[in-house]
Order: sequence, then structure tokens, then C-alpha cells
Amino acid sequence: MSSDPRPPRPRRPARNGGEAPEPPRARWSRAPGGPRAQGPRPGEGTLRLGSPRPRLRLVGLGLTLVMLAFGVRLIQVQAVGADSYAAQAAVNRYVTVPLAAERGDITDRNGNALATTVDAYDITADPSLFTAEVTGVDDAPAQAAALLAPVLDRDEEELRDLLDDPQSRYAVLARQQTPQTWRQIKDLRANLAEQAEKGTGAQVLAGVFAEDHPKRLYPNDDLAAAVLGFVNSEGHGGAGLEAQLDGQLSGEDGTVTYAQSGGRRVPTAGEREDPAVPGMDMELTLDRDIQWAAQRAIEEQVERSAADGGYVVVQDTRTGELLALASAPGYDPNDIAHADPGNLGEPALQDAFEPGSTSKVMTMAAILEEGAATPGTHVTVPNRLPRADRNFADHVEHETLYLTLAGVLAESSNIGTILAAGELGDTQEEANQVLYRYLRAFGLGQPTGLGFPGETPGILAEPGDWDSAQQYTIPFGQGLSINAVQAASVYSTIANGGERITPTLVRGTTGPDGDYEPAPPPERTRVVGEDTARQLTEMLETVVASDQGTGHSARIPGYRVAGKTGTANRVDPETGTYRGYTPSFAGFAPADEPRVTVYCALQNPTVGGYTGTETCGPVFNEVMQFALAALHVAPTGEEFAGLPVTFDPGE
Repeated sequence: MSSDPRPPRPRRPARNGGEAPEPPRARWSRAPGGPRAQGPRPGEGTLRLGSPRPRLRLVGLGLTLVMLAFGVRLIQVQAVGADSYAAQAAVNRYVTVPLAAERGDITDRNGNALATTVDAYDITADPSLFTAEVTGVDDAPAQAAALLAPVLDRDEEELRDLLDDPQSRYAVLARQQTPQTWRQIKDLRANLAEQAEKGTGAQVLAGVFAEDHPKRLYPNDDLAAAVLGFVNSEGHGGAGLEAQLDGQLSGEDGTVTYAQSGGRRVPTAGEREDPAVPGMDMELTLDRDIQWAAQRAIEEQVERSAADGGYVVVQDTRTGELLALASAPGYDPNDIAHADPGNLGEPALQDAFEPGSTSKVMTMAAILEEGAATPGTHVTVPNRLPRADRNFADHVEHETLYLTLAGVLAESSNIGTILAAGELGDTQEEANQVLYRYLRAFGLGQPTGLGFPGETPGILAEPGDWDSAQQYTIPFGQGLSINAVQAASVYSTIANGGERITPTLVRGTTGPDGDYEPAPPPERTRVVGEDTARQLTEMLETVVASDQGTGHSARIPGYRVAGKTGTANRVDPETGTYRGYTPSFAGFAPADEPRVTVYCALQNPTVGGYTGTETCGPVFNEVMQFALAALHVAPTGEEFAGLPVTFDPGE
């Protein structure tokens, strides 16, 4: 019998069906001289560890599935859809923006700036950066528009619509803004960034950028505005020389492609640039100071006369270069938005008008060149001349006049001119053909050669189309029309010894490489012989020098002046009928060594005088004196009293 008080454990069956042997019991024992060895405590079973294999299999299966998913995705991204995803990444990361070419300057003949370029910026935006996902607010386009509208002076709703287009990557909010405007926007953006960092606001201007887009500036305000024109909001010439020479002035725009992140440009990250090519600088034939004098004179006369408008043309008789092309009323090309649309052209080239008696010099040229008469030929001028269905008269009532051909021009007799022109042919039809040929040779009815936008060639019908009145009115300047530059060119041709030089406005160009290239020489055409030109010059001097002449208001002390007055019936452009007058004066000086031609015309003066002598003679005088002084032209040595104007019928 055992002394152990615990009941015996039931025995486990043996594997072979028998009774399993009882496991050995733990015993407490103490090693000799050592601590007591510890085995299982009485009443405790044997400790057994669980198997880790199931857990490892489960973890391995999970990792295999995850890696399999990553592998499939990698194959899809890198192989199947590689091109598509690369394109999308490039679109989201890279931005391509234009680089505006610097527009060439326009200067006068002495290098004084007439049109130049100053720093300015186009304010642009990337609308995809104004979404709720990027900015963290739902109304980012509206918030940004509210901030930008007063700075850019644009409608808030228009700006919001431009920004609220997440499919777009580029929008122009405002063009050619000043550096101060862009500085304001940068300050706003910096303040919003600080608020966003503090958690008190959202950065809704991160997608706003600035692109260099230099602005056109006209430092002399309205000086020569009509001939210079202006540049529109798209950076292209809108009128005048700016439009005519736009291809040369504007250069070639470039592009730059750069990476951006969070609305900021990432430097050196695959940046590609196609640089812009600057435009050419243009040197004009205009003289700034002479242009100023001409413009001031015509503006003051238009105001005094309460005229619809007027023009002054100043030309170098030796070269054909236009030294001034002034008109009134004008406009300031720096402020096109407030300019009168009716004043944006160049009326000295675009207005067609009947010249009146200044045109008689061409009739006289034909008569002298054809040998039909000489300056001293006697012409008996009655009070009335019946022709066709009317009686022609002179500008004043008179008894029968006994004038030389020089006197017919000096006293500006319409009747005497008709009679003299009749000697150009055996019949009136033949005389018409001869006169037409000379009018064309002087440049009438065709472009001046300037190629100016909107230029009128005037109106000169074929002689077979002249009606019964025109064949008698055209010799004294009614029934045909010209522009002011054509009129000036006629007198320059006579001053230049009978050789017509095509007028020019561009003297030369300077390319981006700094090389200057002069303009091609103008075309020269012989119109009349030198002897005819000399006789015409003396006849024109008589108009000014003789007390019987109509051009005495053009006299300049110390200089011999050749000139002619004109007072034409004016065709009202609204009704197409004659209403009012077109007074004019044309001439050159010094008459013995011609250097400068000046032409002046007014349209419809309504206050004070209306003749060329009263209105345009003083303008001619003022501008001519200034031009002679500006060009340092020495005074004439010997005075000229003029040719005989009348003859004694009894002799």
C-alpha cells in the first residue's frame, strides 16, 4: 500500500490497445552540495508548445497575394499602359508657355525714339490648379477672381469663368500689365501662403503666373501717331507703320517648357526653350523736330478755322524722303481705348480730295514741255468762258484780263488755264489725252509707292470717261482727286529738276545682330525736262514774289520761295455733293537751290477765311521757316522779282 494520499490517475490506453504505463513521477532531489533540483511540481502536467506551421503558411499566402497584385499592376503600368501613363504624367507635370519676342524700336532719322518697348507681363493661370482637390476649398476660382479683379481691372465673373475650367492648362487673365501690377499679385499670393501655413486660409493664387510680354510705348504721345499707328492687345500692329512693318518689327516668338509642382516652377527639371528672335529696329525718314513743328501748326490752324481736319507734308526734294507727315485731329497711341475711332488713320494718305488750283502746275508743265506755250505767252482772259453746258468763271469777278502764262498761274485764273490747256492738242479729245499722260507721270491715280495701309490712289478717270464738264475742270484741279503726299510729290518733282522720286518713310533697319542696312534707293522717273522744271520754278516764284500773285503770305525773308495757292470746292463725304472748301498751299524753298517741299491742306474751314492764301499760306510759312532752320539751309543770295504777269494788249 502506497503512502501517497492522492488518488491514482487513470491510465491512458496504449496504442496497441493495452494499458499505457504510468508516467514517471517527478522527484525532488538535491545535488550533493548544491541547490535542490526542481522538476515539475506535484499536480502539474507536462508543458507542450503549439506548432507554428499553420500560421507561417497563412502569412506566406497573404504575402504571395500582395506581391502578385503588385506584379500585375507593374506589368500593367510599365508594359501595357506605359505610353498612356507617361503622357498623363507629362501633362500634369510640364507646362509650355510662349516667349514673346521683343518688338523692334521705331526712331526718327536722328535716332530719337518714336516707338519703343518697356517691360510688361501677361498675367496667366493654370485652371487645373484651382480645383478643390488642389486648393482644399470648393470655391477657389471665385475667391481668386474676387482678389484679382480690382488689381487687373477686369470683370470678376469673366475671371471666374476663365479659372473655373479644370480641363484647361492655360488661360490669359490680362495682357501687358505693368511690373507694379505683377508685384501686387505676388504680395497677395505671399500673404495667402502665410495664412495657409497658419491654417487660417487657403492658397487660391498658386496657379497664377506672369509671362514677359513687353508693352509698346510712344514717348512723344500723339506726335506722328497717324503715321506710326499703334499695337493692339495681341501685340500686333493695328494701324500705320506698326501694321505695315509688323512682320519685321515683331520678330519671332519662342516657347519654353518647364516642370511645375504645386503651382511653382521646378528649376532645371527637364526645361526646354526655343528662344524668341527680337524684331528689327526701324529708322524712319521723319525728323522729330520738323514733325513737331508741322503738327503744332496744323493743329492750331484747324482749331482757329473750326475745320474738319487738315494735313501738312514735308519732303526732302533731293531724296524723296518724307521729313514730316502731320495731321489733325490726332490721338494718343498710348491710350487707344479713349481715342476717337475716326482719327485712327493717316488722312494725309487715306483722304482723297479735289486739289483745286495747286493742281494747275501739272497743266502748266504739260503746256511747257509740249511746246504749246512759254511763260511769256499772252492769254486773254474774259469774265466768262462758255464751255459745254455752263459758263466758267474765275474766283473773283473781273473785266477782261491780259495775262501772260506766268500771270495765269500767279493770279490763279481758271479761265486762262482752260484756254492754255486747249493748246495741248488739235482737238479737245487730243488735248485731254496729252494732259492725262502728264497727270499720270506726276503720280496721280496710282499709289505713292509707300505701301501704307489704307492709302488711296486718288481718282483719275481715263480721258475717254471724262464728261463734258471734267475735260474743262480737270486742268484747274476739280473733277479729280489726290492725297496730300501725292500733292507734295508733284512739287518735289519740279524742285528736283523734273525727276520724280518715289516718296519714302523708312530710311534703314537694324537687325537683332546689330547690323544696320539702309533702305533700297527709291525709284526715279523723268517727268519733264530740266528746262521745263526751271521755267515752272520761276512761274511759281512769281506767284509768291509778285504783288499780283496769290501766294504773298508764303514769303520768307532771305529765301526765294516757289509756291501755289489752291481753293477747291469740297465734296462732302456724307452727301457726295459739294459743300464747303478745301484750301491748300504747296511750294518749295530755296527756289534757286531747292531743299524742302511743304504742302498744307484744310478740310471745310468754317471760321474766318477759307482760301489757301488765308488759311494754308501762314501754315506753309511757319513750317518752312522751321524746316530750313532745322536743316541749316543757308539763306538765298539773290532775290527774284518774278516774271511779267500781264501784257499790254495795245503793244
